[in-house]
Amino acid sequence: MATLFQRVFSGNDAVYGLTEGIIDKAIEQYGEEKAVSFPGTAYSLPCYYAVTGTKVTNLKELKEALGVVKTLMTRENELNDVFMSGVATALCAEFIEVIKYIDGATPYEEPCYGHLGDPVIRELGVPLVTGDIPGVAVILGSAPTAEQGVALVKSYQAQGILVTLVGGIIDQCQEMGYKTGANVRVIPLGKDVTSVIHVVSVAIRAALIFGNVTPGDAGALMTYTKDRVPAFVNAFEPLDDVIVACGAGAIALGFPVITNDDKDVPPIPKSLIIQKDVDKWNATSLEARDIKIKITNIDIPVAFASAFEGEIIRKGDMQVEFDGSRVDCVELVSMKELSEVEDHKIELIGPDIDEFEVGSKHSIAYVVEVAGKSMQADFEPVFERKFHSYLNCIEGVMHTGQRDMIRIRISKEAFNAGFRAKHLGEVLYAQVKNEFEAVVDKCQVKIYTNPEDCTKMRHEVAIPIFDKRDERLASMTDEAVPVYYSCIMCQAFSPSHVCVVTPERLGLCGAVSWFDAKATHELQPNGPCQVVTKERCIDERIGEYEDVNEIVKKLSQGALEDVSLYSIMEKPMTSCGCFECICGIEPFSNGVCIANREYAGATPLGMTFSELASMTGGGVQTPGFMGHGKHFIASKKFMKAEGGVARIVWMPKELKEQVRENLDKTAKELYGIDNFSDMIGDETIATDPEELVAFLTEKGHPALGMDPMM
Repeated sequence: MATLFQRVFSGNDAVYGLTEGIIDKAIEQYGEEKAVSFPGTAYSLPCYYAVTGTKVTNLKELKEALGVVKTLMTRENELNDVFMSGVATALCAEFIEVIKYIDGATPYEEPCYGHLGDPVIRELGVPLVTGDIPGVAVILGSAPTAEQGVALVKSYQAQGILVTLVGGIIDQCQEMGYKTGANVRVIPLGKDVTSVIHVVSVAIRAALIFGNVTPGDAGALMTYTKDRVPAFVNAFEPLDDVIVACGAGAIALGFPVITNDDKDVPPIPKSLIIQKDVDKWNATSLEARDIKIKITNIDIPVAFASAFEGEIIRKGDMQVEFDGSRVDCVELVSMKELSEVEDHKIELIGPDIDEFEVGSKHSIAYVVEVAGKSMQADFEPVFERKFHSYLNCIEGVMHTGQRDMIRIRISKEAFNAGFRAKHLGEVLYAQVKNEFEAVVDKCQVKIYTNPEDCTKMRHEVAIPIFDKRDERLASMTDEAVPVYYSCIMCQAFSPSHVCVVTPERLGLCGAVSWFDAKATHELQPNGPCQVVTKERCIDERIGEYEDVNEIVKKLSQGALEDVSLYSIMEKPMTSCGCFECICGIEPFSNGVCIANREYAGATPLGMTFSELASMTGGGVQTPGFMGHGKHFIASKKFMKAEGGVARIVWMPKELKEQVRENLDKTAKELYGIDNFSDMIGDETIATDPEELVAFLTEKGHPALGMDPMM
């Protein structure tokens, strides 16, 4: 009987031999200089780069890297050798997988994803930080039955856990007709065991992107993944030697392995856990990784979890739709006196969903009335912005937009399960009471579906309220408020990063406004958002204050001593890595280019978003580069020290259209320029700096005549 150590070494040797043969064949076919890299990443081969600090760019270097991997394969039968053999196995898997992508090939077909680009990891950053994704499950192999496999997947999905699938479990989900995809956070990676490296790569890039782990510092890398990436592996029997070797690599990264294979696989406390009953894997896995799931009991007939937040409901799968772009719809929070609210009263005024024709479009208006001794009117829009997330977490419900431009689709599947209009109210009630219990003592929900009621609620009640709020927000400036707020939610992944949130500069993730931070502080006085005074100004031009420096130094544990709020060149604010956009200096045009996370193409800086972002994440200051939210682009405080929005010379066309209205308004107010967005280049105009300058010159862009940035 082979020992566990021998099985790891045997599996490692087998994968190494396979990798060597595949690399040699690729060199014979393409030549040594053939480029190799995963698409959509700044790290080429992220796992190898993170472990060794060396970037691999072609097949010759890949062959040399295999020699480095060989040095990890020591055979002294000691525990460290087993773990390093596991790491070596993972690196070999990465080499095998990257060769599949030569010449821009797309080796994976639906439903499998294969490699996940850097923007995906950055997008996952916020929900991982907030706990909306409390853990990451890697399910490997085939369950005893398809029913058991799908039940396990669904149990994790219903808890908001990100689920990745490798091997036969993918076929089992398809066999059962179970919906998978990144939008529902159940991601089939691939059928081959080597495709497991794609989730390992996610964990490792989290360390590089958020943790400022130095490539080549394998010890810091493994400490980070163990302490900050809440992942675990579920591996169905039978486990061959290759899977056992891969499991050793997972354990080295701090990810416990739970399996039902007890043949030649002795348990290792807290690391390799034998659980014969697959129905108990969920509880066993969460306990092994110390993942706490917040139980939210909501009286609805379908599942409720953040994993459903990206679910798309196609027209053919739709039972009914409420569409604010075609008919009158609105969502509103209204503060009331305690005597005016009956707690947990859900009132439907008008016909229910089962009275509507299948596939039809209707009006809806729902008003959440709240009361509490500590409630403030300023919190109303904060609550409203949460509705999008709350309703999207319902299985079979899709919500887009806000205010009076909402659209809600309810699937036939949810309807057949018994979902009705009152259940929208149950979700809104439960989530408002759960999340804002510190200020909400009572909550009731009124849902209107009569068209005439919806028209009245929209035009006579809601729009005047929205207009009044907007007038107030428009007058909210950094100078007009006595305090700012810090936000350190991202420190779960980026230990030294601190956001300073002001009325004119929201958090770089795009999710935390000054009002959000204010509400968070009121709800959690000792939580992630703290009051930052601004009484001792050092330099008004760049927005530097002694008070801000002091709290930034304290909250970053001394990693950062001073920061400016309005400059990209002098002491810029740090970035954690989950920013919506990144701005970088473009010397030829004397301006800056902005790329958003969704844009995968080239920029005039000669770098993609991922490459730009690799320079700025991890809580470090990088003069000339800045992570930020989309809405900050049109702020009068955007790069104020360097001349403001007039420095913007290029951004992707889609992003430009998103910010056009507000950006043009700001440029008109500050510089008297009409239609400023038309002066800004995009990928349809130029991605070469010289071509960009020619375009800017033709348009008379103001950046060309401004003082040099460098």
